[in-house]
Order: sequence, then C-alpha cells, then structure tokens
Amino acid sequence: MGYTIHSVNGPVVTAKGGRTLSMLESVCVGNEALMGEVVGIRGDDAVIQVYEDTAGLRPGDPVEGAGSPLAVELGPGLLFNIFDGILRPLRALEAASGPFMARGTNIGALDREKKWDVKVLVREGDRIAPGTVYAECRETDLILHRCVSQSSGTVTSVRPDGLYTVTETLAEVRGPRGRTEALTLRQVWPIRTPRPVRGRKPIDRPLITGQRIIDTLFPVAKGGCAAVPGPFGAGKTITQHQLAKWSDADIIVYLGCGERGNEMTEGLEEFSELPDPRSGKPLLARTVLLANTSNMPVAAREASVYTGMTVAEYYRDMGYHVAIMADSTSRWAEALREIAGRLEEMPAEEGFPAYLPSRLAEFYERAGYMLTLSGEEGSVTVISAVSPQGGDFSEPVTQNTKRFVRAFWALDRQLAYARHFPAINWITSYSEYTDDLEPWYRERFGHDFADLRTRISRLLLEESKLMEIVKLIGADILPDDQKLVIEAARVVRLGFLQQNAYHETDTYVPLEKQKAMMEIILYLYDAAKALLDRSIPISQLRGTGIFDALIRIKYDVPNDRPGMLASYRGKIDDAVRGVLEANL
Repeated sequence: MGYTIHSVNGPVVTAKGGRTLSMLESVCVGNEALMGEVVGIRGDDAVIQVYEDTAGLRPGDPVEGAGSPLAVELGPGLLFNIFDGILRPLRALEAASGPFMARGTNIGALDREKKWDVKVLVREGDRIAPGTVYAECRETDLILHRCVSQSSGTVTSVRPDGLYTVTETLAEVRGPRGRTEALTLRQVWPIRTPRPVRGRKPIDRPLITGQRIIDTLFPVAKGGCAAVPGPFGAGKTITQHQLAKWSDADIIVYLGCGERGNEMTEGLEEFSELPDPRSGKPLLARTVLLANTSNMPVAAREASVYTGMTVAEYYRDMGYHVAIMADSTSRWAEALREIAGRLEEMPAEEGFPAYLPSRLAEFYERAGYMLTLSGEEGSVTVISAVSPQGGDFSEPVTQNTKRFVRAFWALDRQLAYARHFPAINWITSYSEYTDDLEPWYRERFGHDFADLRTRISRLLLEESKLMEIVKLIGADILPDDQKLVIEAARVVRLGFLQQNAYHETDTYVPLEKQKAMMEIILYLYDAAKALLDRSIPISQLRGTGIFDALIRIKYDVPNDRPGMLASYRGKIDDAVRGVLEANL
C-alpha cells in the first residue's frame, strides 16, 4: 500500500502508508506530482515539506517516493541562465506554463535539445577514477566546461568528438563490479551532500573586489566567508551587485533568497548589459542567477541556499574560483522558522528553531579553498547579506552568522542616508583574514602595506573618539593636533573610503592605486604634523586647499596611471612651503 496525504498545513504535508520512505527522500505529492522532500518519519507517517503551492491538495491524494534524495541537474547551460530555488529554469517554465508558473511543472535545469561541441578526453581502455576529466566543451565565451567523473572503472567504448546533447552517451565505463555506466555531459547531485575534494588548502590570497574599504581595511580571502549585515535601505544588495561585477572570481552564483523580485530583475538586466571587465563579454556569461523571491514558496527558499552551493561546488571542481552572493540569509532563516513552526518544533530565541546555528554552519563550512579530485585548485567564497530587523545586530541570525564568518562588513544607516557608498562602518566592521593575507600583500606591495593600513585605521579610530567630544563642546576648542586628526580622517573618509559606483574611474580601483592613495594621504598628514611642531596652526594649511585636492584624486588620477599620484607630493610640498614662507 502506497502513501496518501493525511493532512496539509501550509507547505508541510503529513502522509500515511507503509515504511518505505526515507529521511530526505525526494517525493511527488498529489495528483499534480508536486515536488517535496521528507523531513520527518513518525512511525508509519512521513512529514514532507513541499516546494510548491499546496493549495488544492486533499487527504487521500497519492504520495510517491523517488528513491533518492532531492537532487539537481548539473552540466553545461547553467551559465547565462536564471533558475528558481530548486534549479528549474524560469525561462523554460514560462514557455511551458505562461507568466504564472503552473504547479507540478518539473523541468530539468538543462536544455535537452541544445547540442554542445564536445571534445572527449578519454580513450578506450583508460582507467578513470573520481576526478578524471573525461570531456570538455565551451559553455560560454568565458568558461570552458570540464566534465569531471564521480565514478571509477575502465573505459569500454568512446564516441568521437562532435556535437552532443547533455543526455547523449560520450563514453561507457565498466565499474569494479562489472556494471556499465554511461558518461554524459549531465550529472545529478543531491543538494544537501557536499561534493568531495582531495583536501583543503590554506587560505592565503584575497578576493580582489576593487572596493577600497574592503580590499585595504577588511579583506576577504578566496575560499572565505563574509557577511554584509545592515538595516533596510543601507545598501546590502547594491554592495553585493558591485562585488559580483568587479571581484576577480571566475564565476558568480547570485542567489536571491526571499528578497523582492525587482532586485533580481535589476541584477538580470544589469548583468546582461554590463561588459565583464576582464573580457568585454556580457557579465552574465560567467554568472548563474537563482531567484527564490519573497512571493515564491517558502519551503523552496530553505532549499535554495543548498542548491546555490551545489552549483558553486560543481564549477569549483573544474578548477574555478566561485563567489556566492546570498541575498539574504535572514530570509532563509525566516523560512526555517516558518517550517519549524508548522512542524510544531520547540522554538528558541525569537521563534527561530534551536538548530539554526547548525544549519548556518552546514552552509558556511562548504566554502573553502580546495584541492579538487582532479588535482586543480578551486575555491568557493560566500558573501551573504543579513537583514536584521531595525538594524539590530544582536538578533539571532546576525549573532550566529558572526560565529561562522571571518569578515564582517557592518552597514550603517547614517552613512547610507549621507550617500556614503559603500556604507560599511569602519568602526564596527572587522576582518580576521588580515594576518592570513599579509604575506600575499607583502610579496606584491612591500612590507609597508600593512603599516599603511594600520595607520589609516588608527586615524579613523582616533577621529571616532574625538567626534564624541565634538558633539558635546564643538570642534573650535580642540587643540591643533586633534584638529589635524579630524581633518586627515575626513580626507580618508571622503577621498579613500567613499566610492562612486557610477563613476568610470572610481567604481573599481586596483590595489596599486589603493596603496598609492594611502601613501599620499599619510604623507600629507606627516607634513601637516611637522608644521604643528613649528606652532603653525592647521587652519593655514587647510586654507591652501590641499586637503580638498587629495579628496579629488580618486577622480583625477586614472586607474592605469597610479604614478601620477607621485606629483601630489610636490603639491603638498609647495603648500607647506607657502605656509612656512607666510610665517617668516
């Protein structure tokens, strides 16, 4: 006797029958075969979370098990495409059911009709093992797709190079037990199972983003994890868009998890039109978009983060560096809370389930810089937005996220309203990757890079302390050495930390120019301090306009000519000389 529906509670369905279903088994629910997953076994009952709208399901409707965990299709065709939370292509769903997605439309992620120009890399008689690259094809102009074996055995037959669909056999392999397996461009992988690797490698190189406050003060490593928490309107999505556009990751997996649909639409339109800075091709040619927006089924939102991670690991195994932009994990946690409530589980703090920390850990621990089974190096970097209600960073999702990430870019509402982008607060943010990455910075930019960063950070910290005094008694009565700290920190804030995402020169800044900018700002600070030692008021040097001139260098000096910044030393010297002559 098969399973039948006993009760329906939103996305949670209880089915009665035998004992044939297993935990985390994929199932088809109802007469429309809605996709679901077993999340609990209670005697003869199975508790199922359904990834589609459950309206219309009735007691007595059939439930059939797939005999395998919830899995997704992987292969060429994922790039330059947009999917829902369980990797169903939205364009294909629209073609099949119109603008409103019909229930039970279980379409695979890959186009079954499209032919790919495949080069088969194995020969008859070859022995393969997990990690063997048996075929490759050009997925986009930017990405060479490598098919990596997950099985072992002896190749018994091989097809010639040519045009093949994702389901056509490229080679056949006889396994150790004599079973023959067909190798195709298509793979199926369970989303909750991490893909195997040969081992983890030390994190020793940064993900270069071109955003000065990130690359210089709060870097994130390739294979690391960063969180971008902030209140509504602080710029979490804009920050992630900027990182997706300009970071030096090979592939971007952009995961819209519970956010508004217009944000995904904006990303899709921008990435289609924006040229990749390294190749000039459309940025979407190295991007996978997963949209599980706030109006989509809540259970699919819970699965979407694992879907995105599985796609990222798939390309990592080819030897690529992948960055996941998850927007936002707070909405994913809210989906956990809703499902846990319907399962009648004991709530913990603010109603979130007690297993929230372990679920977050399962997600973040799949990031890393890996040595793949094929011997290549690849990485998955996670940059997740967190949306605490009212900007309260003490709420459970933010606090538990801080336990598992090592870069914390706290967005500030006041900075955002002051049009300071990125609105990352330099006092409450931090990065624990600084020491790990110091050898990389030292090798390429000299021993003084860390010293420059430390001095810049110290200036900002001193200014923050002084501003508390200024609020009480005003700036006019401060001694000149403290006025200099405030003035120099203003140059750092406006001329270095603040960036214009819509300015051709300022939207992305290479590290060479970032270092040169720090050097010239601190050169001005040291020169001004020398004047103070001669009892010359800081107001005289400020009156020359040299401080404002340094704020404008981010626009005036092209990125490909950082050497021009050396000329500003002469301008600073001229300004100082003029002040000295006026005081003779």
